[in-house]
Amino acid sequence: MKNKSLSRPFKALWIGEIISEFGGAAGGIINGLLLFEITGSKEWKGALWLVYFLPSLILQGISAPFLNHVIKERMLKNIQRVRSFAYILPLIGYVSGTEMGTIAGLVVLQCVLGLLQPIYASLSFSLLPDLCEEIELVSANSILDGTMRLMSFIAPGVTSLLLLVSPLYIIYGLSSLMFLLSSISLSQIPQVSTKRVATWSKKFWWQETKAGYQTFIQFPQLLRLTLLSSSVQFAVGATLVLNVPFIRGELSGEAWEYAIFAGMFPIGYALGMLLLTKLPKNNKTMYAGLLGGGLSFIALYFAPTIYIAWGCELLGGILFPMFNAQSSALFQQKAPRERLTQLSAVRLLFLRITMPLGILFASSSFLGMSTRMTYLLIGVIIAVPGIYYLIRTRLQIDDNAIEDQVKRTS
Repeated sequence: MKNKSLSRPFKALWIGEIISEFGGAAGGIINGLLLFEITGSKEWKGALWLVYFLPSLILQGISAPFLNHVIKERMLKNIQRVRSFAYILPLIGYVSGTEMGTIAGLVVLQCVLGLLQPIYASLSFSLLPDLCEEIELVSANSILDGTMRLMSFIAPGVTSLLLLVSPLYIIYGLSSLMFLLSSISLSQIPQVSTKRVATWSKKFWWQETKAGYQTFIQFPQLLRLTLLSSSVQFAVGATLVLNVPFIRGELSGEAWEYAIFAGMFPIGYALGMLLLTKLPKNNKTMYAGLLGGGLSFIALYFAPTIYIAWGCELLGGILFPMFNAQSSALFQQKAPRERLTQLSAVRLLFLRITMPLGILFASSSFLGMSTRMTYLLIGVIIAVPGIYYLIRTRLQIDDNAIEDQVKRTS
C-alpha cells in the first residue's frame, strides 16, 4: 500500500513548514540582536515578546469559532504571504536610517507574527487528517514535529554563519523570502475543505464558542490529552529558565558544554522520531513515552556531571516523540471532524498558556526551590500521570485478554 503520508499534498505541507520554520527561527534571532543593537536594553526585548504574546492569546480566544468556517488551504497560504511582507518592515526601517522607524517595524512585525502564528498552527494541525489516512497520522505528526525541532536547532547555527559574511538586515530579506517560498509550496495542496456560510454575529460567535468548549467536556479523552500535552509544555517553559543556570552554575560548565546540552534534546528527538517508526502505535507506547520523558527530568535532579546531564536530555528527546506524535494523532482522530479546527485552536490555547506559566514558575524565587529541585518537581508532574495511565492501559489490555479467553472457551 502506498504511504499516503508521503503523498504530494503532505510533502507540500511538510516543505512549507520546514521553510517557514527556518525563516521564523532566523528572524527571531536577528530581531533580538537588532533591537539590542539599537536600544541596549533587555527591557525592550521583554516588551517585544509581550507584543508578540499577549495580542495572540486574545485573538486566539475569540477567533477559534470562526476557524471552522474558512478554507484552510487558502488561509495558510495567505498567512505566509502576510508574514513575508511583515519581515520587510524592519528592513525598511533599518535602511531608512531612523531608529524609531526600525523599532516600529520590529513592533509591527512581532505583533503580526504573534497574531498569525496560532491561527496558522491550528489550521495546519486540523488539515493533516484531510491529507493522511488515520493509520498514517502518527507518522505524519512525528515527521512534522521532529523536522520542526531540527530546524529550530539548525537555523540558529546557519544564521550565525550567515551573519559572519552578510549584514544583519540582509537576514530580514532572507526570512521574507522563506515565507514567500513557503506560501508557494502550500499552494500545491489541493483544496479539500469548504467554506461554510454562517451568519457572522455576536450571537453566532457566542453559540460557537460554547459549542466548542462543550465538545471538550463531552469528549473527556480530548481534554485529557490536552492537559497531558500542556504539562509537557509547562516543563518546556520551565527549562528555558533552568537550563543555563544548571549547566553554567550547578555543574560549572563552559559555554560550549551548554551548547551541547541545548542540542541534545533536538538530536534525541530526531532519533526518537526514527525509533517511533519501528514501534507499535498504541496507548501503551504513548504513555510509556510520557513516563520516560518525565523520568528524564527527574534524572537531572541526580545528575552529578555534565556528561550525565547530556545523556538525560538525549534520553528525553528520544522518548517524548512517542507521546507527542501519538497524542496529536489521537486528538485528530477522536475530535469531531466538523469542529476539529476550532478544537485545535482551543488545544493550542491551553499549550500556549502553560508555557509562560512554566517560565513564571521556574523564575519565582519566593518558592525557595533550587534548580535541581525544580527539575524534580516538573518531572514528577509529567511522570505521575504517565505511570497512572500506563498502568491503567495495561490493566485494560489484561481485561480484554481475559474477556477474549472467556469467549473462546464458552
